[in-house]
Amino acid sequence: MKKRIIITASVLGALAVVAGAFGAHGLETILTPQNLQIWHTAVEYQFYHVAALGVLSTLTRYRIKIVRHCYYLFVIGTILFCGSLYLLSCSKQIDISWLPSVMGPVTPIGGLCFIAGWVTLGIAAAKIKYK
Repeated sequence: MKKRIIITASVLGALAVVAGAFGAHGLETILTPQNLQIWHTAVEYQFYHVAALGVLSTLTRYRIKIVRHCYYLFVIGTILFCGSLYLLSCSKQIDISWLPSVMGPVTPIGGLCFIAGWVTLGIAAAKIKYK
């Protein structure tokens, strides 16, 4: 599990750097300031949860089953929350203007996954029998 978490964090981290650079250097003249801020929020939250995955990887040595649930919650949250924000910020530019009505509800579901992930991370830490 530790290897999977670290590989996932590495991929999501690299993608966050790419998305951040693309937002700063490729989208600043294309997106409105509001949509650029939405893009930036997605990048920021993606980085937060890459760091959370790094912390989570340190708990795998304790063989706590809830670590797996936390991993999936953070990954699904990243896909739903950040992914929907990336798409929403560019929906007019990539001609999917119908997307906000469909994708809008997905963002809060991703946010709930993030919240549940943080709660499960806390539960996992509480279950550890420290010596």
